[in-house]
Amino acid sequence: MSLTMPQPDPAVLARRAEIIAALHRLVGEEAVISEEVALRPYECDGLTAYRQPPMVVVLPRTTEQVAAVLRWCHAQGVKVVPRGSGTSLSGGALPLADAVLLGMARLNRILEISYTDRLAVVQPGVSNLAITQAVESEGFYYAPDPSSQIICSIGGNVAENSGGVHCLKYGLTTNNVLGVELVLMDGQIVRLGGRHLDAAGLDLLGIVVGSEGLLGVVTEVTVRILPKPESARTALIGFPSIERAGQCVADVIASGIIPAGMEMMDKKAVHAVDGPEAECSDLIEKIAAIASANDAVTLRIAADDQERQAFWAGRKAAFPAVGRLMPDSYCMDGTIPRRRLPEVLGRIAELSAQYGLGVANVFHAGDGNLHPLILYDANQPGQLERAEAFGSDILRLCVLSGGVLTGEHGVGVEKRDLMPEMFSETDLAHQQRLKCAFDPELLLNPGKVFPVLRRCAELGRMHIHQGAMRFPDVPRF
Repeated sequence: MSLTMPQPDPAVLARRAEIIAALHRLVGEEAVISEEVALRPYECDGLTAYRQPPMVVVLPRTTEQVAAVLRWCHAQGVKVVPRGSGTSLSGGALPLADAVLLGMARLNRILEISYTDRLAVVQPGVSNLAITQAVESEGFYYAPDPSSQIICSIGGNVAENSGGVHCLKYGLTTNNVLGVELVLMDGQIVRLGGRHLDAAGLDLLGIVVGSEGLLGVVTEVTVRILPKPESARTALIGFPSIERAGQCVADVIASGIIPAGMEMMDKKAVHAVDGPEAECSDLIEKIAAIASANDAVTLRIAADDQERQAFWAGRKAAFPAVGRLMPDSYCMDGTIPRRRLPEVLGRIAELSAQYGLGVANVFHAGDGNLHPLILYDANQPGQLERAEAFGSDILRLCVLSGGVLTGEHGVGVEKRDLMPEMFSETDLAHQQRLKCAFDPELLLNPGKVFPVLRRCAELGRMHIHQGAMRFPDVPRF
């Protein structure tokens, strides 16, 4: 492992048998995994370059069991790492040697579907695609659709604020979640949001979505479901260069056309537009004209729904397909202004030559969310380190271009040490204060997101000395 994680606490490790016995009492022996071989499947998430077997895995079935585990761990000073389906590409579910790994896969029921209110209430272990499959017979679907939607869990989507192809038009997870049930580190169960559009008061729901498991453990999610569009049209367009394809993306959006999705692959760009048939036909013609103005060399409109699905199957299978090119790939995730696409893609090609590593560009072009796949062989000495350095330069390039470090994969451990590239010390301190408000002992998913893990006391908590506080005349609330 080439990144630094918090040092395991010897005192906690010495109590491992006691901790396992306590978990047996709380959730039952069949819900606890402690044998060394059985722990191996949990040693990493989708960012497989970094591995660490957990101290123990616990698989609760109910909110009450989750609360009981967190309450006990809080009282005993034991760290907890939440885990969904393990598809995180930023190391958000990377275990710690002295922490309980809290797997949420068994909370996998769809609790309610309301077509009148256009919502579904689901447990966090339900897969993203399962929501759409549950409602599609009535002409509805769930909009956020990560490439891993066949297996990624809605709880993980909430933690990472996942997106997907449809996020260009319908937003990310945060735009499609109405409410959550959340268990805090001390075992307290709270509800944020609900069945209505916006809750009064502080936007705590907006804080929790995308918080990467640092603030609490989600045990129930209320999501928005949408009516299936009347019509969908898909075009597959080829360009002579990725720069021209990038310029076409910028031109389409600049013209006022917002497709449901607009994806790009090396030497291919996939444009999808959904809505009424008349609107689709008109807009697909406009997109074709814009593509032609950007030197498109091929333009193929899907003749029917079967061919349209075939177009998208190629895009959805792009990530695993790169395994045919190299044994390993490092999937990046940064976002840039659309107008900078041509120059950023050109610079990525230069970095590829500089590091001597191939790169396949597969990403959400419509909203500038880049997913360059750096190709390497972990069995070759030094290649992983070069891939990491290459990836860091791509993310720095995104920030320098007016973008951000992540679009949907989260920070986790992958981008943790790059946070100062985007945020000042003051920014990071305020973010950590928010963490402290939810988890003052820093027991929940430590070592993630923040480049330096400070104790809450170091962040300027109110200090009282001999019965008096500093600046007593300053109003406080």
